[in-house]
Amino acid sequence: MKKNFILIFIFCLMLTSYSYSAGTSGSGGSDASSSNYDKASSLIKRAKKLEKKGKIEKAKKRYEKAFKLLVISNKKKPNNADTLNYLGFAERKLGYYEKAENHYLEGLAIEPNHTGINEYLGELYVITNRVDLAKERLEVLKNCNCEEYDELKELIEKN
Repeated sequence: MKKNFILIFIFCLMLTSYSYSAGTSGSGGSDASSSNYDKASSLIKRAKKLEKKGKIEKAKKRYEKAFKLLVISNKKKPNNADTLNYLGFAERKLGYYEKAENHYLEGLAIEPNHTGINEYLGELYVITNRVDLAKERLEVLKNCNCEEYDELKELIEKN
């Protein structure tokens, strides 16, 4: 009897360790696109911090890695506004303004009030000297009561 209990216990441990090593995502499934998105999101957040510290080259490398992961994520699970937002963000940070704008616009076609896309597209418009279009993005954000509105407004006022 004791021997059976030990065997069952070991079997349960093996099953538990297998499920953890299988790479399941927090959503309860093993969705690789979610995993790539999460990794890219983390890289972008770290890159932003590096950029604020003036470590531009290190930040750029993080943006490049994030971009590659986001491309994979977008292929596996297309038409996700969050993925398109970060694709555009990474491209903008890497200087690919036209591609970034296209991804932002694709994202807005899916989710017109996406706060991140509206803010970042507005920032892109400021960078490319199209402040009138940036103000249109600000208008979309005006009732969101969010930091995206404040940040875009501040950037527009500086220019």
